[in-house]
Amino acid sequence: MSLKGAYVIISSLRRCNLMEKSCSALASDLSSNSSNLNELTLSYNNLLDSGVKLLSVGLMNHQCKLKTLQLEYCSIGEKGCSALASALRSNPSHLKELNLNYNKLGNSGVRLLSDLLQNPHCKLKQMLLCNCSFGEEGCSVLALALRSNPSHLRELDLNDNYPGKSGMKLLSDLLQYPLCQLKKLGMCNCSIGEEGCAALTSALKSNPSHLRELDLSYNKLGDSGVKLLSDLLQDPQCKLETLQLYNCSIGEEGCSSLASALRSNPSHVKELDLGCNKLRDSGVKLLADLVEDSQCKLKKLLLENINIEEQGCAALSSALKLNPSHLRELDLGNNYLGVLGVKVLSHLLGDPKCKLEILQLYNCRIEEKGCAHLTSALRSNPSHLRELNLSCNKPSVSEMKLLSNLVQDPRYKLEKLDLFVLY
Repeated sequence: MSLKGAYVIISSLRRCNLMEKSCSALASDLSSNSSNLNELTLSYNNLLDSGVKLLSVGLMNHQCKLKTLQLEYCSIGEKGCSALASALRSNPSHLKELNLNYNKLGNSGVRLLSDLLQNPHCKLKQMLLCNCSFGEEGCSVLALALRSNPSHLRELDLNDNYPGKSGMKLLSDLLQYPLCQLKKLGMCNCSIGEEGCAALTSALKSNPSHLRELDLSYNKLGDSGVKLLSDLLQDPQCKLETLQLYNCSIGEEGCSSLASALRSNPSHVKELDLGCNKLRDSGVKLLADLVEDSQCKLKKLLLENINIEEQGCAALSSALKLNPSHLRELDLGNNYLGVLGVKVLSHLLGDPKCKLEILQLYNCRIEEKGCAHLTSALRSNPSHLRELNLSCNKPSVSEMKLLSNLVQDPRYKLEKLDLFVLY
C-alpha cells in the first residue's frame, strides 16, 4: 500500500478496516522525501496501540509535513498516545489539527499530550479530545500546559469528560489569560454545575473578545448558571456567535435572563440551541421579543422539546415575520404547535422576505389542515426552503403527494423531505 505522489488530502481511509500492516506502509510514505501528504484521516479503523506506534515512526520523521491527523474511534490507549506524543514532540511544527475523539487515553495519556502542547515549537490550532476517559487530573495538566503555550490553539473539544473542580478552575485561569486566543470550546456533558459555570463565565468576562463558539449542553447549569452566563453575553466586548445549551435544566427564569442579555447585545449571536429545556410558552414569548429586534442576526434557532404549544409558536412566528430575513434554520420538533401555531408559522413561510432553508417540525402533532397551510405557504414562496422534516405527524395522503411533488418540481429548492408517518 503506497501513497507516494498523493496530493494534499487523503480522506478515503475512514472505515477501511486498516490493520497494523497498513500503518507500517503509511509510516513509510510519511517518511518519504517525495510525500505531499498534509491531511490524513484514519478514523473508525481498529488501529490499536500497536498500529499507532508504527504510524508514529513516520510522524517523527522530519520529511513528514502532515498538518491534519484524524484518529477518531481508533482504539488508542495510553501506550499508543505515548508513541504519538513522542513522535509529535520530535517533529512538532507542522501539525495544526489533531482529532483523538473517542479513544481511551485516560489521565496518563492526556498528560503525555500535555508535554507536547507546552513545547514552544508546537503550533496546534485544533485539538479534539471528546470522550477520552480523562478527569480532573488530565484536565488540570492540559490547562497548565496550554497556559505555558497559549497563543496557537483556537479549538478545544473536551466534551464527555470530567474536568472536576480543580480542572475547571485551571481551565478558567487559562481562558482569562490575555494571550489565550481560543475561539471554540466544547464542554458538553462535563458535569458542570453552577460553581463551574461561575468560574467559566468570570474568566470569559476577563477576556471576552476571542471566543466565538461555546457548547455547554448536557450540564446542569440551571436558571442560576444561565444568569451568570447572561452577564457575559451582555458585555459589549463579548463576540460569541454560537451558544449551545441543550438540556441544561433551564426554565422560564433562565430564559428571561438570557433573552434580556441578548437583546442588550443582539448583533453577534448567530446560532442558539436551547433544546430540551422547559421554556414553555412564557419563555418562548421572551425569545420572541429578541428575534423581532431588527439588530438580531440569528441564523440558527434550535428549540426542540421545550414544552411549547400553539401560543408560544404563534408568538415566535409572528416575531420572525417582523424580522424574517436572517434566520436560516429553525427546529421546533417534539412540541405541540396546534392549529394556530402552524397557521402563523405558515404565514411566515409564505412571506417573500423569509429565507428559511431548514425547518424541523417532527412529532409536532400536525394533522391534515396544518399540513395544508404549510404546503400552500411553500408553494407561494418556493425559492429558499431546502430541508423539511414533517416525520411523525399525520398529513393526509393528498398532502403527502403535494409535498412530494415540490421536491420533484425544478421551480422549488426543496431537496430533502421527511414524511415518515406513524398511524
